[in-house]
Order: sequence, then C-alpha cells, then structure tokens
Amino acid sequence: MIDIKKTLTLLGLKEMNNGTSIGSESFGGGRVINSVSPVDGGVIGGVTETTLEEYEKVMQSATSAFKEWRLKPAPLRGEIVRQYGEKLRKYKQSLGELVSYEMGKSLQEGLGEVQEMIDICDFAVGLSRQLHGLTMHSERPGHRMYEQYHPLGVVGIISAFNFPVAVWNWNTALAWICGDTCVWKASEKSPLCSIACQNIWNEVSKENNLPDGISCIVNGDYKVGEMMTSDDRLPLISATGSTRMGRVVGSEVAKRFGKSLLELGGNNAIIITPDADLEITIIGALFGAVGTCGQRCTSTRRLIIHESIYDEVKNKLAKAYTQLNIGNPLDESNHVGPLIDKDAVNMYLSAIEKAKEEGGNVLVEGGVLKGGGYESGCYVKPVIIEAENHFEIVQDETFAPILYIMRYSTLKEAIDLQNGVKQGLSSAIMTKNLRESEKFLSAVGSDCGIANVNIGTSGAEIGGAFGGEKETGGGRESGSDAWKIYMRRQTNTINYTSELPLAQGIKFDL
Repeated sequence: MIDIKKTLTLLGLKEMNNGTSIGSESFGGGRVINSVSPVDGGVIGGVTETTLEEYEKVMQSATSAFKEWRLKPAPLRGEIVRQYGEKLRKYKQSLGELVSYEMGKSLQEGLGEVQEMIDICDFAVGLSRQLHGLTMHSERPGHRMYEQYHPLGVVGIISAFNFPVAVWNWNTALAWICGDTCVWKASEKSPLCSIACQNIWNEVSKENNLPDGISCIVNGDYKVGEMMTSDDRLPLISATGSTRMGRVVGSEVAKRFGKSLLELGGNNAIIITPDADLEITIIGALFGAVGTCGQRCTSTRRLIIHESIYDEVKNKLAKAYTQLNIGNPLDESNHVGPLIDKDAVNMYLSAIEKAKEEGGNVLVEGGVLKGGGYESGCYVKPVIIEAENHFEIVQDETFAPILYIMRYSTLKEAIDLQNGVKQGLSSAIMTKNLRESEKFLSAVGSDCGIANVNIGTSGAEIGGAFGGEKETGGGRESGSDAWKIYMRRQTNTINYTSELPLAQGIKFDL
C-alpha cells in the first residue's frame, strides 16, 4: 500500500494549496474546495477557488506569454514538451498514485493515465517538425498559392474528474508545440491533480527560463468555467464532460464566434456475433463495463448479442462478474474501485430502479457495499440488466458500472440498435467474419467516431484522433491531424510578376 503523505510531498502538494497559478506564481484568495478521496472518504487537501481578479491576472499573463512563445520555432517548442515528458517519467509513480487516490480508479489505471501523458508528449515532439501546409496551383500565370498554419492564441481547457491528468495533456502537448499557451480548469472533484501537473511543469519552465504564462491553472465550480467560455481572449475552448455541460459551453462559445472542442457523453455498445471469439469477448466486455467503475466516456454500456448465443454469453458474463474483487483501488488485487462521490452513487441506484420500472430484468444484482474497507460509501456492485434499447434509461448515459444486454437476429438490426442512441463515441463488434466486420466499419455501419473490431469500446491509443459524433460533440483530440484545431489556417497567394491578372479572367482596365 502506498504512503499518500509521501506521494503528496513528492508532488509539492500541501494541506492547503493555492488553486490559481501562472507558472510558478500562485494565488489563493477564493473559497476553499476540499478534495475528498472516494477511496476512504478522507480529505486529501484543500484548494482555493479562483476569483475574478485572479482570473484576469491569469489571462493577462497567458496572453502576454503567447506573444513570446509563438515566436519560438516549433521544433524548439517540441524540445520543451520532450523535457516535460521526461519529468513525467520521473514522477510517473507518484502522479499515478495521486490520480488513483483522488479519483478512485485502480492504481494500474492511474499509472496508465500518466503513461498516456508521456505518450502524447512523445507524439507531439515528432509532430513539432511536421506542422505542414499545402501548395496549390494557381489559375493565374506567375502566381503561387499555398496554405499554412499559425498559432491560435490562448487555449482554454476544461477537464473532467474521470481522467484528471491525461485529457489535459492531450490538449496541452499539442497546443504547446503549435505555439499556443494554455489555461486549465480542472474538475472541482479532482483539483489536486492539476496543481501536481503544474508543479512538474514549473521545473521545466524554470530550467529553460520560460515565461510563466505558457501554462496556467484555475480552479473552481461552473462559475469559473463561465469566465472562460465567455472570454473572447480564448479563441478555443476544449471541454470534456457531460452532454448537458457541452450544450452550455458550445452555445456560449458560439455566441462570440469562438471554437469549441467538445468531448461529451458516450453510450457505447459491443455487437457480439455468432462468429465471435467468446474468450476475448467476455474479457473485453467485462473490462469495458467495470473498468474505472464504469466512469469512462468509452465505458461499455450495452451488449447487443445474437439470439443464437445470447444465453451462453449471458451466463459466461454473469459468472465472470462473480470473480470481480471490489475494494481499495491502490490494492492491485482489486479490479473495481469506488464511484467518485455520493451523488454518483445515488445516480447509480436511481438508474437501476428506473430500469426495473421500465421492465428490465436484473441478471446480476447491484447495491452499495458497506462495512470494513468501504467506509467512504462510494463502493458499489457492478450490475447486469436485461433490457430493451428503447428504454429511456438505456438511452441515457449513467456514469456507473451498469451494463444493459439485449438480443438481435440480423446484423442490420444489431447496427440499428448500436446507432439507435443520441451519443456516438465508441463502438465495437466481436466477430471472425470478414464480411461482418467490414460492414460494421462501412458507411452503413457504426455511426460513432471510434469503431473497433475484436477489441472493446474502452480506451484508445494516442496515435488516433479521439472523439465522437452526435451528442458526443464532434471534437477530436490526441493523434492524427487533431493538431489543426489548435492553429488558425491561412491561405496565401503570391504574385511574382509585374502584372495583376484577375481570377476567372476578369478584366478591370483603367
């Protein structure tokens, strides 16, 4: 078991921490937010909320730093990100422990989240030498056309509790190499992680004599988020959270013609065909449904099982659920940790009752665990419910380990069920049949931003663009060409003649 006090000390965290930071300079004038661990219900530490005056100081500094940072060549910016990745390697164990203890995910997942930060830094370093444009042939003689990308400005990042460090770094690593500076508002449910990341960044900043405003943090509730969404000095707001939150953020940013990168809710399904390898299917469905206690946007919410193997899959899965160890996530023998807080527990209980009211059959019973080791009141049993796709509760995303299972007869019916929800993040099909897999990946297949074959819905590699369609928001983060949203595109035309021929052959003689 870890020594959490030692972990906090190594990360530069105190009993009371200033929640606003411009690089190494921090402020603490607002009310105190206590970070409470769902692991044992203990208060880890306090963080001050950002005041309006402190926010204004942050924005002035970030704006000023941008003017200097954008002038550094992209490969040099990449070198700074490389150094940050090296610092993350140094602090991986401690930061992973903090993620696990403050958020409640297993230690393996906490360490894996820090590894994602390291991986995206590595990706960004290579990308810093590949920020490319295009050249085009002009229709006018003696002209050259091309397009290029310039730094966008100060990027605002609003992150969620379930990935308290990785998603921020998905954004910052790319934004930094693109020449942007960043202001980060972490979830008020996991604020200490933001301060730890800033402390690690400060080491790199000091060693390279960088302006403080390249990385800034603010903390607080939705009111601090409103300061960001309404601020036209932030040309891009990247927000991760619920669909409800995304509607508000997207609307407010659109009013001022800003750009939004929204990563919102998921209602992810796995289609299981008669040609599926059931051994890997059960493992993929199990981890997808109960990993992070069902608190991933890519968590598996629905299993769509062919009628010919429905009973077999149902029984195998139910048996697998009996082998789950639920408990302290810092103990690596446990598979499932707690929900984030009591509100999440209440939503979990309410969803189960709603499913029963709509006609669902509970295959694996749930409930709140009590007694020794479960004092926080946030530990719950993963649940399996036989349900119909049209149930209102099935159509909604419940951030908890609740898995709905249903049957289908034809692949078209299965795909229609998979697509028959408002969210469109992640999806998967389990099959050894090439025709089935290709149809699932075709234009008439999955309508999600992520579509997998023979792996589950949960998790993603940083090399691919991450994001979804419909009420998931449509944003893309991390790999591929996701970097382009952090830059502004410019088309250039150069006339290297002594004449001025007009486009489309138009004559304008004086």
